[in-house]
Amino acid sequence: MERLARGPLLGDGAMGTLLQTQGTPAGQPVEEFNLSQPDSVREVHVAYIRAGAEVIQANTSSASRTRLAEVGLTDKTREINFRGVKLAREAREITGQPVWVAGSVGPLGRRARRGGSLKLEPATAAFREHIGVLWEAGADLLILETFSDLAEITLAVKAARETTDLPIVAQMTFGNDGVTALGLSPAEVAHALAALGVDVAGVNCAMGPARVLEAVTEMHRAEPALHLSALPNAGLPYRAGEHVAYSTGPDYFALHVPLFLDSGVALIGGCCGTTPVHISAMRAALDTALRRPATGGDANGAAVDLPAVPMVRVQATPRQAAENSQPVAVIDAEDMPEPTGLLRKLQAGKFVVSVEVDPPRGFNPTKMLEGARIAKARGADAVNVADSPMARVRMGALALCLLIQQRAGIETVLHFTTRDRSLMGIQADLIGAHALGVRNIIALTGDPPSLGDQPDSTPVHDIDSIGLVQILSQFNRGNDRTGKPFGGRAAFTIAVACDPTRPDLAHEVDRLRRKLAAGAHLVMTQPIYDPDVWQRFIVLYEERHGKFPVPVLIGILPLQSHRHATFLHNEVPGITLPESALTRMELAGADGRAEGVRMAQELLLEFRTLPNVQGVYLMPSFGRYEVACEVLEVVR
Repeated sequence: MERLARGPLLGDGAMGTLLQTQGTPAGQPVEEFNLSQPDSVREVHVAYIRAGAEVIQANTSSASRTRLAEVGLTDKTREINFRGVKLAREAREITGQPVWVAGSVGPLGRRARRGGSLKLEPATAAFREHIGVLWEAGADLLILETFSDLAEITLAVKAARETTDLPIVAQMTFGNDGVTALGLSPAEVAHALAALGVDVAGVNCAMGPARVLEAVTEMHRAEPALHLSALPNAGLPYRAGEHVAYSTGPDYFALHVPLFLDSGVALIGGCCGTTPVHISAMRAALDTALRRPATGGDANGAAVDLPAVPMVRVQATPRQAAENSQPVAVIDAEDMPEPTGLLRKLQAGKFVVSVEVDPPRGFNPTKMLEGARIAKARGADAVNVADSPMARVRMGALALCLLIQQRAGIETVLHFTTRDRSLMGIQADLIGAHALGVRNIIALTGDPPSLGDQPDSTPVHDIDSIGLVQILSQFNRGNDRTGKPFGGRAAFTIAVACDPTRPDLAHEVDRLRRKLAAGAHLVMTQPIYDPDVWQRFIVLYEERHGKFPVPVLIGILPLQSHRHATFLHNEVPGITLPESALTRMELAGADGRAEGVRMAQELLLEFRTLPNVQGVYLMPSFGRYEVACEVLEVVR
């Protein structure tokens, strides 16, 4: 109510008429979808939020005990209502927008009457039960909608006041003759609802924008201090084949927005036949009328600059929405979010460069940030950030990725291991990374803790790197690991590792094939010091699995000295040097660092000519980023 006092709010549109196009189960109300097709209900909510709605109504209007008894669902009363609010709240969480969730309450239907009069006690009990579940499930307000009997809505208001402390929006419906079914005028209704002390009174359903405007204008003249709502139908319904269609388009709704505002309407939206397209048009008109940016608002009414996110849209243009049966909210292929900069470069055929940065063992990331700046200045496209490599405790890789992107201005590749995270933790961290803009992920199983400085640490390994790729792919399709939809697609670029130097090469080839089949976009190899090693790997892969399908970034780790070379060869898992490389470093003596850079440059030039190699992944030793980046001089 504090927010409403600062200016009008935009509600959502129809739920039932959208769901009915998907085929309501025979003899069942659309509220049953809360149980049988929850994803469809959630998608409609998400579509309205994306369209700009600030108040969404749970799919619970006809879910009172008396209405559900008519279709044999009395025993599902609590579950349908509770799930209805929960689905709306989930949509709010999916979009991250501070919308209000309204519990929707409609008339009790014919079972509330006997001999033409309302049965007081059972009607009151039914309203209390209905409203009580909505309140318990977490509704922020109540919208009493589509009532034609003032006595019945009075019972509902009193039941709500006795049951909850939630704000009440009480809406009546009027016929084309401008009065209720029992002959009351909008002015009479306004006086009665004001006397009941409702927070908002208004009109919904039955009529299109023009007739609803006439009704709320009369209510405003009768009770100027009363907050009003207006949720008209998209005109009068008509049959279009097997479906019911509505004739009034989004543009017409948008034209009425300033007229509603001039008539004192504080909560505006749509009822039967309206779609997210209608609400989007009203959003633009409302923002224009209020002279504020058309990007939504926060809970205080301030404009919010929203990042590009996947949006659930309707499969119809505004003209189609006006002329045809109602579109259904779905995730459209056109709503795929933009790929990361790294993936766009690879797709364009660019030779890309990434430089690895290990997080600090302490609290100060200054040196790592400087390394990222050096990499960017030398032409790198991205910075890889390791995840406690060698199982030694370091700063969290995600935190350093965010610092690098914010302070060094270069894209990062997050090394993400399954070693330390449960399935729940993995998904939670990935969602957080995506929200923070860290969207290049290399999926890793991780070194065992026994190798590191925390031998008492317990590895989790609910999944391995292949399972992680599957989760990331599911996110990119708009679902969590169980297939439950998020309401929008992620934009992760998925990298995987491989080691072409392994002695059991067939096993490594087959494991890489499983990673690629799970949805990986690119491969990053362990350091390779002999191009023939990579060629043997590619030949074996294509013999066993066909054409190699994705770009590859070859790992290059410039050697520093002969001692460094022998240490890597003998003591670091995943690194194998040919005898020729060890000999060169031994002969270089004190000139080992320069010789290591020359070897890396020679390798880089040769690798660029090999199949599928579309980049290099530089791994500095001892934090010497300047030395590693010298390798790039041959390709600048």
